[in-house]
Amino acid sequence: MAAVTAALLAVGGGAVALGASSAASSGVPAATVAVQAMKADEAPLARRIKPGKRYAGMATFYDANGAAGACSYDAGTEVMTAAMNTYDYDTANACGAYVKVTGVKNGKSVIVRITNLCPGSCRLHQLDLNPLAFDKLDDRHAGETPITWKLLSRKKAAAGISLRYKVGSSQWWCGIQVIDHRNPVARLSVNYQGTWRRLKRTEYNYFLSPEGHGCGERIKVTDIYGQTLTIRALKILPDVTQATKKQFMRH
Repeated sequence: MAAVTAALLAVGGGAVALGASSAASSGVPAATVAVQAMKADEAPLARRIKPGKRYAGMATFYDANGAAGACSYDAGTEVMTAAMNTYDYDTANACGAYVKVTGVKNGKSVIVRITNLCPGSCRLHQLDLNPLAFDKLDDRHAGETPITWKLLSRKKAAAGISLRYKVGSSQWWCGIQVIDHRNPVARLSVNYQGTWRRLKRTEYNYFLSPEGHGCGERIKVTDIYGQTLTIRALKILPDVTQATKKQFMRH
């Protein structure tokens, strides 16, 4: 276990760096050791939604209509989506998370991505689903149905995360959004004058640098398991999605 806890994770496009007491002496692949270390910590950066925990609540449905939601993702044709109740939304920390929802009545499941916030009318652990997702669990005439749900680290994910600067961003002020991440994002930091500064997350799922510190510089994105992706400096192109080739490992 000492060798595991000594491991220094530096994930970037699948690269993992380990300290002197590494997996080499144990015969276990380095990536496996790094993942084991993070599991042992039980996702140290997770907040209200914890990996491995099953939540019980109710599912309702709403006409998402392809519109963009509180997470500020682009409007689109994706239908397996859901809005999270205010408590579990947790200042956008749930945005982009994949959850497996299981109907209590029929035992069937559906995987949805969190793209929106369900306002105060939603109860604790409630999910407001796209109608097509709700159909997998119950008849719409029911109006609502009891469910359980849990966080997933999806096997299928985009080849790399994407980043987007908010409309109005410049060297004096900027907002940065993370898109297409396999695991929930816990932190985003920017490099400013040789040091890393952590940015504050907003309810609409952008990390803000109100004084422009680090805008246009290197970026570090960290997931709830402690994996960190370091992204090269990107041009400040407001409202332009810029793809990377780096993605979080699966858990």
